[in-house]
Amino acid sequence: MNIIEAFKNGLFKENPVFVLMLGLCPTLGVTSSLENGLGIGLATTFVLIGSNLVISLLKSVIPKKIRIPIFIVVIASFVTLVDMLMNAYFQVLYEKLGIFIPLIVVNCVILGRAEAFASKNGLFPSFIDAISMGAGFTLALSLIGSIREITGNGTILNIYLFGSGFEPALIMILPPGAFFTIGLLVGAKKYFEERR
Repeated sequence: MNIIEAFKNGLFKENPVFVLMLGLCPTLGVTSSLENGLGIGLATTFVLIGSNLVISLLKSVIPKKIRIPIFIVVIASFVTLVDMLMNAYFQVLYEKLGIFIPLIVVNCVILGRAEAFASKNGLFPSFIDAISMGAGFTLALSLIGSIREITGNGTILNIYLFGSGFEPALIMILPPGAFFTIGLLVGAKKYFEERR
């Protein structure tokens, strides 16, 4: 497996948010700031790496008829671990992300990669796939969160960027702002791909 090509897939060609349109629940609900986007992206990446590795290791002993429930149990185990770790060490972020942390269990990105990749490939390729897809997901959420925070609050990481005369577009920190931002970013991506 070509590692560079795998990262290109996760970041650009098969980006979970901008190309595959997966994982939109946290994308719409949580990305009102860079901190939130980065937090849920990294949490999802951790779960993706752990579940891909375990599923890849156990792929030959998992019965085909019950593979999806087994995948969900593996994913839920890692989500529970992330939930407890964030609650213990990142309390403020944990409270901001709220219900979206346990909802990682049903994130289509994770289940999709378990079914499409980890259950059919070895340990190292599954690890690389998880890192690249997680990086693409985190990058997408961070970019969306940054744009929404700047336009909706006039801040980035709670640091004010503009003077007191700045009028934020409050709709940008609400879920419709995520739709606008995703639409603009997907449109920009398509535009630049066609120009190339």
